Amino acid sequence: MSTTRTVALLLVITVAACAKKEASRGVDTTLKVDTTAPSMAPPPAETTAAAAALTDPNIVFILHAANAADSARGKLAESKGTSADVKSFGKLMVGEHHSLNMQGDALAKKLSVTPVAPANDQSEAQAKMEMDSLTALAKGAAWDKAYIAYEIGYHQAVKDIATKALAAAQNAELKALIKKAAPIIQAHLDKAQAIQTKLGS
Repeated sequence: MSTTRTVALLLVITVAACAKKEASRGVDTTLKVDTTAPSMAPPPAETTAAAAALTDPNIVFILHAANAADSARGKLAESKGTSADVKSFGKLMVGEHHSLNMQGDALAKKLSVTPVAPANDQSEAQAKMEMDSLTALAKGAAWDKAYIAYEIGYHQAVKDIATKALAAAQNAELKALIKKAAPIIQAHLDKAQAIQTKLGS
């Protein structure tokens, strides 16, 4: 899989985008996931945009797109995973991200916030690239390990980005939603790491 950047936030948000740097911005809100290695294991997050530059409409956009992307990967894991644990994890991602997306969308509607993509957003194209790469990888133990490794790197990065997005959010209810998501992000990370250990990655 090509190098990707995931703009992530809240409710386990994973919107991947090509890494782009803007000299005028100094704090991170995106993560880069390098999946060029055979194992597709992501490295630690690398961020490139300013959290302070994010607006609430940007955050709402990121929230929706990221939940949709991780849910889609989970659905793929349900059908393509061979390990019972990987299939179960995929099902968890689908169910919880659908629920979280509904909460985020409901809050946006309540606040009359129209989602607006951040500058240089390429989330749709990158989400498709991620899905195409996972879809192309042959079903089997290697697929299971690649998917779980990707999810671990993603959730580790999401924790950092969610913290920065929390600082950027202006609306109190949006901030509360981000805080509510924190233990969910951690739980997903813990579960993925446990599965990786069982898989012998």
